[in-house]
Amino acid sequence: MTPSPAPAASGAFTAAQRRMLTVLLIPLFLALMSVSVVNVALPAIERGLGASPADLQWVLSGYTLTFGVVLVAAGRAGDLWGRKPLFLAGISLYVLGSLVSGLAPDPLWLNIGRLLTGVGAGVFNPQVIGFIQTHFTGRVRGRAYGLFGMVVGLGVAVGPLLGGTLIGALGPAWGWRATFLMNAPVGLLAIVMGALWLAPDTRVRGAAAPARGGLAALDPVGAVLLGAASVSLMVPFIVPGTGWLLAAAALLGAAWWLWERRMKATETRTGVAPMVDPALFRRASFTIGAAETTLFLATMPAVFAVTAVFLQQGLGFTALASGLATLPGAAVQAGLSPWAGGRVQRHGPRLVALGGVVGLVSLVLLQQTFERSAAGQWSPWTVAGALAVMAVAQALILTTAQVLMMDDVQGHEAGAAGGVAQTAQRTGTALGLSVVMGAFFAALGSAAGDGTASAVEYAHAGSAALLMVGVSWLVTTGIAFADLVRRRRRDRAGGVSGGTGRAADAR
Repeated sequence: MTPSPAPAASGAFTAAQRRMLTVLLIPLFLALMSVSVVNVALPAIERGLGASPADLQWVLSGYTLTFGVVLVAAGRAGDLWGRKPLFLAGISLYVLGSLVSGLAPDPLWLNIGRLLTGVGAGVFNPQVIGFIQTHFTGRVRGRAYGLFGMVVGLGVAVGPLLGGTLIGALGPAWGWRATFLMNAPVGLLAIVMGALWLAPDTRVRGAAAPARGGLAALDPVGAVLLGAASVSLMVPFIVPGTGWLLAAAALLGAAWWLWERRMKATETRTGVAPMVDPALFRRASFTIGAAETTLFLATMPAVFAVTAVFLQQGLGFTALASGLATLPGAAVQAGLSPWAGGRVQRHGPRLVALGGVVGLVSLVLLQQTFERSAAGQWSPWTVAGALAVMAVAQALILTTAQVLMMDDVQGHEAGAAGGVAQTAQRTGTALGLSVVMGAFFAALGSAAGDGTASAVEYAHAGSAALLMVGVSWLVTTGIAFADLVRRRRRDRAGGVSGGTGRAADAR
């Protein structure tokens, strides 16, 4: 059953497209929720399994590590061999990993389960982008990515609330286990729905198909080099004392790039295409969109982490109350993301630039709520209002940049391109969390360790951390405005009226 595209101008989904989106977005929601829910469950895991700080660090980071390593290879495999089997296999691994984690007798098995769920999520995530890119066009594609953004916001916000509710209802012994086990029935439902509703065959055919099949078509050398580079880049932000791996990451990354260029140069003779076509990075639409989303997402999760620490440690909020403060923002993003997605065709990068300005304003508002609520001048719940303003920026930047980033990407390379972008975003997040949280705890100084820090000191530390976030978002905004200038000059020179298609060189 292959969904027939709805007319691009109508913006309406066909029945088959609605079913497809339902299948695609359920596991995406689970994957995002499982990241945020773990933050709430960590204290219960520590008590229940006797986990050490190192064990808990791997609970948080092991998932992200394996997720980022397999993204590009899994995306390319879906492009070559069909996205449906990869999507279903990824969800199956995710369900298995969730069961292993939820039933783990000790920290080792818990982390084995987390590594499995990371692999599973890394396998099915690029297929989501590939399916949307292949089966949706025009305004319909924008609306699909808008729903994608809505699910991202809801998944991040619902996780802490659901985790706190389960732990409160079932107690610390079983509550944290339920946060993992709940993925199994929902994941199994997604597998059944996917088997019934997803298009049966999306593999590359025709001129874009590789001359050789099997693993050779996947470019295994390129996959290993990129995977090793990704691991070497992320591990130093997880394991102390491994900073030397950053040099290895640079060497492996350079080796991967040279190998991909060699594969492209010999493609006609060997019949094997590179895992990622180097020409992808010469497309302004892709490179600009990837840069914008990576820079924004590099520090966005850190904002929530800093806010949670300020509310809980500085002001004495419970984990559940801290999670409630994010709900208005989640509602704003859920409502605004589809709206933004439906208007990308008309407004394009202007929405990204507007989102950048709103994001910078929201950081100033959040900094003021930190300082004034700590001083007793404002209600602590004003933090929720600042986060709601920030959610406007999230919806405008992430939804719009995602659509425009993929605008010049062909269907046969959508999985690999989406994998590259997501790998950059996850790596950026790891770096951003390290830098921003490092600035936060450095500003707290010794008071963080002995528990004597006051609310005002936590507020000052939060302000220092938000300054680092502001630098990242200022660069994002600058890129968006520079792109607007570039587009206008191009349009005046070529007489292009606008739009986001290839004919207009969207980005």
